[in-house]
Parts: sequence; C-alpha cells; structure tokens
Amino acid sequence: MFTVNKRESDLLLRFGQHFKMLRKKHGFTQESLSYASDITLSQIARIETGKINPTLCTILTLAKTMGADKRDLLDF
Repeated sequence: MFTVNKRESDLLLRFGQHFKMLRKKHGFTQESLSYASDITLSQIARIETGKINPTLCTILTLAKTMGADKRDLLDF
C-alpha cells in the first residue's frame, strides 16, 4: 500500500483545493466533469480532498476537459 508523509499529504490537500477552485471557475460540477472526462466521480472527489495522488495523465485529462491551461493546475 502506498503511504504519504505529512509534507506529501499537505501538498495533495493544497492541490485538491486548487483543483476544486479551478473546476468551479470553469463551470463544472464534480458530476459534469466526471461525465465529460470519463474519470469517476469518486476519483474526482478523492483528488479534491487530497486522498489520492493523481497521475500526470489524469491531471492533463482534467485540464483539457475543463479547458484550463495545464500549467494553471500545477500553479498552487
């Protein structure tokens, strides 16, 4: 099982909060983004709460689906 230390946990939480803000800014609910990106609703929720470490491919898919600059997702 993959475990994260406190620093990594804080980083994932900050990323999740930033991602949630961008999702809302681009007019998506978790449900609509899930449908449009073909990424499960539970995965999006776990990203936003810092419970999982999304892959680069997932981050890029979400950015493209939202019409966000991929650099904006990593600028937090």
